[in-house]
Amino acid sequence: MAKDLAERFPAARTVLEAIDDALDFALSRIMFEGPEADLTATQNAQPAILAHSAAVHAVVRERVNLPVAAAGHSLGEYSAYVAAGALDAPAAAKLVRRRGELMHQAGTQRPGTMAVILGLDTAAVEAACRDASRDGAIAVAANLNGPDQTVISGDPDAVARAGVGCKERGAKRVMPLNVSGAFHSPLMRSAAGPLQVALQQAPLRDPAFPVVANATAELVTRADRARRLLVDQLTAPVRWVACMEHAARVGGSEARWIEIGPGRALAGLLRRIAPGASVVSLGTAPQVEQFLEAA
Repeated sequence: MAKDLAERFPAARTVLEAIDDALDFALSRIMFEGPEADLTATQNAQPAILAHSAAVHAVVRERVNLPVAAAGHSLGEYSAYVAAGALDAPAAAKLVRRRGELMHQAGTQRPGTMAVILGLDTAAVEAACRDASRDGAIAVAANLNGPDQTVISGDPDAVARAGVGCKERGAKRVMPLNVSGAFHSPLMRSAAGPLQVALQQAPLRDPAFPVVANATAELVTRADRARRLLVDQLTAPVRWVACMEHAARVGGSEARWIEIGPGRALAGLLRRIAPGASVVSLGTAPQVEQFLEAA
């Protein structure tokens, strides 16, 4: 993970080394070499994904015209604040490692799960979740990823019932996720207070350009508002469709979208939300080199 970037670009290597120093352990070694079980642990996976995104951004930022807005999905919202200059990468990595620890603890205190619902509109998914929430167990729509893709989250029994309800309402597929907790649901509430403390202590500045908040899809321009909404994000749904629709209105019909970080999942979601959008994914050294040559 990001090894090719570190080998090819000094700016990427510098960022990864700075994050290692900030965390007081060699996160980059786990990213490069594994083992996979260590890399996918929540407290490591979150800073690793942010580090990957920050490494790419460090290489390409001088070739990108001043963005009109940035957005990130869940953890990626922190990477968006890095891109907007509100957080430096090492401070953000420390913050998201703490976030990962708190989310893992919340998942241990009240175990939960998540599942992807495909082929059913969000309103029907939300109705299935309401019907499934009973006897002290809850299920909620947690990631509103696309017009017909929603992730549900909550207590295992309620999520299972909601999955059945979604199938009865016409969902094409219900796919359980291998996660350590019910993220973006009320089951994460115990993490909110400690995360708020960490955010208050973090050197967060006003972003140089707006960041679209997951919890509300609003444009955030002040550090104090960012802190509040990043806490809310723990228990609120990721309103990704609304985020992308708002960003598209700000950017206009000629907007160019750049996905920075591992994988191409967000580009795929964007094409479902805004067909015809011009988007490029930058996660590997060859992708970055091609982008720089064309810039």
